[in-house]
Amino acid sequence: MTGRFRRILAAGVAVLGLGAAAPVLAADWTWSLPGHVPEPRVPADNPMSAAKVELGRRLFYDTRLSGNGTVACASCHIQAKAFTDGRALSPGSTGGLTHRNAQPLANSAWNATYTWANPALVSLERQMEVPLFGDDPVEMGVTDANRAEILGRLRADPAYPPMFRQSFPEEAEPLSMAAVIKAIAAFQRSIVSVDSRYDRYLQGKASLSEAETRGMTLFFGERAECHHCHGSFNFNDQVVHARSREVETPFHNTGLYNLDRAGAYPFPNRGLFEFTARPEDMGAFRAPSLRNVAVTAPYMHDGSIATLAAVINAYSDGGRAVRSGPQKGDGRLNPHKSGLISRIGLTPQEKRDLLAFLGALTDETLLTDPRWSDPWQALR
Repeated sequence: MTGRFRRILAAGVAVLGLGAAAPVLAADWTWSLPGHVPEPRVPADNPMSAAKVELGRRLFYDTRLSGNGTVACASCHIQAKAFTDGRALSPGSTGGLTHRNAQPLANSAWNATYTWANPALVSLERQMEVPLFGDDPVEMGVTDANRAEILGRLRADPAYPPMFRQSFPEEAEPLSMAAVIKAIAAFQRSIVSVDSRYDRYLQGKASLSEAETRGMTLFFGERAECHHCHGSFNFNDQVVHARSREVETPFHNTGLYNLDRAGAYPFPNRGLFEFTARPEDMGAFRAPSLRNVAVTAPYMHDGSIATLAAVINAYSDGGRAVRSGPQKGDGRLNPHKSGLISRIGLTPQEKRDLLAFLGALTDETLLTDPRWSDPWQALR
């Protein structure tokens, strides 16, 4: 355990009244990152602190934060699945399914936009409003009618009021929904995944197998061309960090659907088109990070591809042909498909090599580290 994480653990113990409490300031937070990963950009109005991250962790796992007390953020973002949930679509607090697949949360501190295709959501704080307050579909189910009740549940827990005061000492009323959002956002920023075998390989601390090495050459080369959308240190192409000057926010149509032979995607999952109404934005979605991708099935914005091998097949074919049913159509012929998506025709060996390399992006520490685990588990 590093000195930094000892300090974080000590701070968490203090705010719970399990040790000698001491003020925890924003200055106590430092990022422990390998040299190939820059520090993330943190909003000036929500600085990181160990106390705030610990508070956010407890809120993240607390079902009392939902309108009817049945789900938590963690219900759709499970640590052992790299903070996804293994479902194509996720049930909200009232049973309705989300329209899109639950995205992994690790390294979301470096995302330039959030959710699958919303260019207006550019911070974790704004993104947090979607599951809390959204009604199409209902996720957490927080409304004007039940907000006071939910905050009352938190105030009734003896642990929460002092934790909010320590995390937001400048606020006259620290325990508020705005503070809840900031604390959970801080916790999400703390979920860092930079200890895969590939990361250790870059640092000279591990080696890759022959298959993984061949897959890495394919991934970053012009044969498979994966790197065009997944070539950053975070294996995506919308990245912002503390030293960023210009931030690009591309969205891509990867040829998954073509319902009417004119490029249509199924409503309401039409990607960037839902915001711009421009035909060329039909089916355009944000490229997700591929870190931990081997444990985050199913795949794509709607969870419609079950396995990583099938994803590789679709990209090798230059898109996907749906042979029957209401979504029938040949996505390979979608007129709005990105120019980066074309038939590659990978060999079976090349596909196996790519799959092997993608497996080397799994950070086993992320899946079990107590810093991001359920703090309520011992009380159940």
